[in-house]
Amino acid sequence: MSIQWKGVMPAVTTKFTDEDTLDLVNFELNIHAQLNAGVSGIILGGTLGEASTLTDDEKRIIVRKAVEVVDGKVPVIINIAEQTTKAAIDAARKAKEDGALGLMMLPPMRYKADDRETVTYFKKVANSTSLPIMVYNNPVDYSIEVTMDMFEELLRDCPNIQAVKESTRDLSNITRIKNRFGDRLAILSGVDTLALESIFMGADGWVAGLVCAFPAETVAIFNLAKSGRGEEAREIYRWFLPLLELDINSKLVQNIKLAEVATGIGTENVREPRLPLIGEERERVLAIIENGLKTRPTLPEYKELGVLV
Repeated sequence: MSIQWKGVMPAVTTKFTDEDTLDLVNFELNIHAQLNAGVSGIILGGTLGEASTLTDDEKRIIVRKAVEVVDGKVPVIINIAEQTTKAAIDAARKAKEDGALGLMMLPPMRYKADDRETVTYFKKVANSTSLPIMVYNNPVDYSIEVTMDMFEELLRDCPNIQAVKESTRDLSNITRIKNRFGDRLAILSGVDTLALESIFMGADGWVAGLVCAFPAETVAIFNLAKSGRGEEAREIYRWFLPLLELDINSKLVQNIKLAEVATGIGTENVREPRLPLIGEERERVLAIIENGLKTRPTLPEYKELGVLV
């Protein structure tokens, strides 16, 4: 299966038991909900996946489990967020061995690499693997920006760099990329609160967060927008926005896991140093979720629109 970098690709959460081990039962439950809603891929090991707290063995287990659950319906993609080039190359090798069909890659972690170092890092990893790669460009949270000139060099030398998770918060970047690279670089919006705007500006897909709790609504927005039914997409998006804002927060993992509990497709267990929300903060988030559930829209038929995307 080759990856079509389009549609909604959830950055799924990693589920944990009360004993702080992998909860593969609820992990599978959530992935089935994503597949039933019509997502285009499953992305593992991102920020929402609490990747920084996972052991190497745990990462391999969730990749293998996801590959088993999706059963060839959509590609499984694993995020690479490593401190060294050697570790990133090793992670790419293991991803392929475990059945992943693509990689999402952050620049080097911790060390603030300059442009030359960042490009070299991406090149060495890309040239070590045949897996297609989506560059995760998020200078707001991770300090390093992959600029247009850097992409020029990467796309010239690395044919398997095929997409970007566009999280710069600069909507004009979508037009900038399209003007410079045409269809050579697929664009997936990486910011939930800018997703519909990004789709209207030409984004090919959406790497989504609140999709973990609301898969049908997320895919409906994307399919409606892409099929020319923008007003219907806007109405759902306006309902969704207070929930989507839970993703633009340092406690996004706890927020979204609470939403998964509310919709019956997850638990709120997080791995320390994260702790479940308490007090006023918890009440505020629960109020947003409860209001969203009370006013949840009736969706039009949207799945068949996916063939138009």
